[in-house]
Amino acid sequence: MSNPTAAATLGDLRRAVAGGAVPHRSVHEEARQNLIRKLRAGETLFPGIVGYDDTVVPQLVNALLSRHNFILLGLRGQAKTRLLRALVTLLDEAIPVVAGCEINDDPLSPICATCRARIASEGDRTPVAWLPREARYVEKLATPDVTIADMVGDIDPIKAAKSGLQLSSELTMHYGLLPRANRGIFAINELPDLAGKIQVGLFNILQEGDVQIKGYPVRLPLDLLMAFTANPEDYTARGKIITPLKDRIGSEIRTHYPAGRADGMKITAQEAWLSRDGADIRAEVPSFVAEVVEEIAFQARQDRRIDKRSGVSQRLPISAIENVVSNAERRALVNREPVAVARVTDIYAALPSMTGKFELEYEGELKGAEAIARELVRAAVATVGDGYMSHLELRQVIEWFDLGGSLQLSDATSADELLGRAREVQGLVELAHAAGIPPDAAPPLLASGVDFVLEGLYALKKIGRSEERGYHAAETPVRRPVAREAALAAETPLPAGGKKKYYN
Repeated sequence: MSNPTAAATLGDLRRAVAGGAVPHRSVHEEARQNLIRKLRAGETLFPGIVGYDDTVVPQLVNALLSRHNFILLGLRGQAKTRLLRALVTLLDEAIPVVAGCEINDDPLSPICATCRARIASEGDRTPVAWLPREARYVEKLATPDVTIADMVGDIDPIKAAKSGLQLSSELTMHYGLLPRANRGIFAINELPDLAGKIQVGLFNILQEGDVQIKGYPVRLPLDLLMAFTANPEDYTARGKIITPLKDRIGSEIRTHYPAGRADGMKITAQEAWLSRDGADIRAEVPSFVAEVVEEIAFQARQDRRIDKRSGVSQRLPISAIENVVSNAERRALVNREPVAVARVTDIYAALPSMTGKFELEYEGELKGAEAIARELVRAAVATVGDGYMSHLELRQVIEWFDLGGSLQLSDATSADELLGRAREVQGLVELAHAAGIPPDAAPPLLASGVDFVLEGLYALKKIGRSEERGYHAAETPVRRPVAREAALAAETPLPAGGKKKYYN
């Protein structure tokens, strides 16, 4: 509509509708027509949603074109809530409502008793307000303590007493969330956590489009687009969504984690707070560090010691990269460096941001969350490092360590000090350049490249490393003793007539 706020009264609105300036349609039809317009224009449907273009988004589009209420079914951290909130972009910029109405009543077709009485009294002089699209989205997190009065409404005895009305009068109603979301989108997060009797209260709104308050013959034909989210474990294994309610939900759309590291990195870069301010230090995250952080989530989702039913949220790499940058920032502040360049070793300082992001199976519980997280980091470094260094000649650096050389570093070592020690290792700095660090790179970035090469060689088991960040030669298998006494001590007794065998 060209100028929606022009109509200030019911009379103005009627003339605008008659002239075609203001369309009069349901929420489902409004979303459908705006979606069709966006599709024809080639516009981005859901800004900020990454990795769903060929999977989730087409299914969601089909549901909206079919005017379905729907449920997004997926593990935690799969952008379900973000998708629901993005539905607001499919609504008109503003819609006309009766000014002051609690349930956003349509001036041309009022459903509440108060608005009907007001229009009957004031006629075309009834004031009209314009409700923006952002105010038409109502979201409720389902919890076991939610009551039917919270969702639908209840009788308000205080209102009845003040107005001198009978409790059976519609004018004594206190409206719940559903009526207050009238002519908009109503979303319920974690639907299985809603008590069964409350789920029953949603039957009418999903099928017949109305709600009934308390026990009185009050019928409110609401206009709503309903959307839900749920975790597959709750939805199927625990069976907390009652069958008649599932039957009334038009479409079930399954979400998923990023299919590849590139999509995951886009999401993390979009959501993480990396542009630090206030310290006069610029933060920089090299691509290989970002790849390792993202790969940690992929490794965790495949690890048999981590509960796959709970999933590993995308919040893990988001929180981890923020901690990585913070550790780099701390190092830069202490060493008075102008740029805080993240290193792979900073990822180990970010373990506190990872250990709470996954649930462990029994085997994992025995080992501990921190030990599992360290192994995930090493596996991620090995995967990413192999991609960067598989084509490089590593022998010269490995032989330096095999001949007894060692390098003592820490995540607090300044860039200049790290490079000074690294130049003692023949070919190490050159290897960092070969792995992608530009020849004219500043010391902090070059130091990050050297750190990546060292951690990559350690993760690939080419060299060893102590917990104190001392890099040394890779450990070699210990040969079993060949002395008869040692062999006899190590072997268990054999049955009579048996012969012992000793191996070198």
